[in-house]
Amino acid sequence: MRVNFTVNGRKQEADDVWEGESLLYVLRERMGLPGSKNACEQGECGSCTVRLDGVPVCSCLVAAGQVEGREVVTVEGLADFAAHRSEAHPGSGCASGACGTSLDQARRWEAKPAAEQSRNTGELSPIQQAFIDAGAVQCGFCTPGLLVAADELLERNAEPSDADIREALSGNLCRCTGYEKILDAVRLAAARSEETV
Repeated sequence: MRVNFTVNGRKQEADDVWEGESLLYVLRERMGLPGSKNACEQGECGSCTVRLDGVPVCSCLVAAGQVEGREVVTVEGLADFAAHRSEAHPGSGCASGACGTSLDQARRWEAKPAAEQSRNTGELSPIQQAFIDAGAVQCGFCTPGLLVAADELLERNAEPSDADIREALSGNLCRCTGYEKILDAVRLAAARSEETV
């Protein structure tokens, strides 16, 4: 079957997809987006987390056919998606859930080649930069899923408590660390977003 969907703001088409093929496989093997990691294939580790219509999901559990006509954001598109969100919703007034990025806006958003953009496309999203600055990146296998989950948390809750952060990241496992640096990174990204208001 053929699956048409939007990945990181660009319309994509995957051909010859069989019924049981996962979104993770399509992203990694057919589209060349290796950021989402293939670890447990059971939705237990969170390494393959992507946003599907704005909601974090384990892409290993999503059948590719389920994404027909839908919007997917992977870790590779996180910086552009964050830039789009800050342009569309300046400040951090989204903690109430009143703004954020609507499904309609996500569908209209499109990443453009560097020549068509006025901003530096080499920049990282705020959460990506915070992970680096807080030393939260170790082997890097879990990092893409954690980044996607943390970005979604900060979109809906600009001032998360430690309990909020733990809950949002509870589906993401890391074998390298005691999680404290990861929590520090999310706290840092939240604090930096407050400073820009």
